Amino acid sequence: MKQNQKKESLFGAEGFESYYNSLFGERWQSLKKAFFEGNQSAEYFVPGSQKPYFLDSASILAALNLPLKGAENILDMCAAPGGKTLVLASRMDEDAKLSANERSSDRKHRLDTVVNECLPPQISERILTSCSDGATWCKRQSECFDRILLDSPCSSERHVIADPKYLNTWSPSRIKTVTMEQWALLSCAYRLLAPEGILLYSTCALCPQENDEMIERLYKKYNRDGNAFSLLEPCANLEEIEAFTKITLPSYEKTKYGYQILPDVQGGAGPIYFSIIQKHLSV
Repeated sequence: MKQNQKKESLFGAEGFESYYNSLFGERWQSLKKAFFEGNQSAEYFVPGSQKPYFLDSASILAALNLPLKGAENILDMCAAPGGKTLVLASRMDEDAKLSANERSSDRKHRLDTVVNECLPPQISERILTSCSDGATWCKRQSECFDRILLDSPCSSERHVIADPKYLNTWSPSRIKTVTMEQWALLSCAYRLLAPEGILLYSTCALCPQENDEMIERLYKKYNRDGNAFSLLEPCANLEEIEAFTKITLPSYEKTKYGYQILPDVQGGAGPIYFSIIQKHLSV
């Protein structure tokens, strides 16, 4: 049986176990155990707001790694439920504006609630929420955002393994479907990014198809000569958010094109993958 045929024959809980065991080997058992031990979350509270928001420390770290100094137009492309939106909003310059988009109307309602309840008016008034398919945004605009956070929909294995409904119907086709959506979003985000702008792509997925392989596709499509964009190193600074949360930020592991936070070695934080991309001026 060919390798791809073998993968397609995998199904349900047994197939899920076999698939991820093939990716992580002996480490898979410790990862699974960490999933059931709970996330390392923190209370994120913006002074002047009405209530805090609880957010995984790995998600906070990912959002911190999008540099915002000097940015005027910021986009959170898949923003609901709103945790990373809060981190961006609390860090952006006083004259900056943040567009927070979500394609689901129900999730967009949740996003609006988080923005209105967890941010003071002087910040929330500079946030524009919208409900649209982020993958089609580039048909209307191009190169218009200084900074973009694309926290992409993903396989979210941590949630799959905790829900028998999803676990018992799992198959590799789930990953194929998700990667099609991710590529549409990532390629659109890249086209929306202004020259010298910075894009942070992140997922909470474990499989490389949704992480490094997405960035590899970006290279093949837009960076064949190596001059269109470059990858930046992490720049997270805990001092930026010390007024908003008390937390120990997790560490990350280097991958080919980005960085990954895995819960088995980070006290339950994650999983989170992120890659930081800076577009260069057209020659």
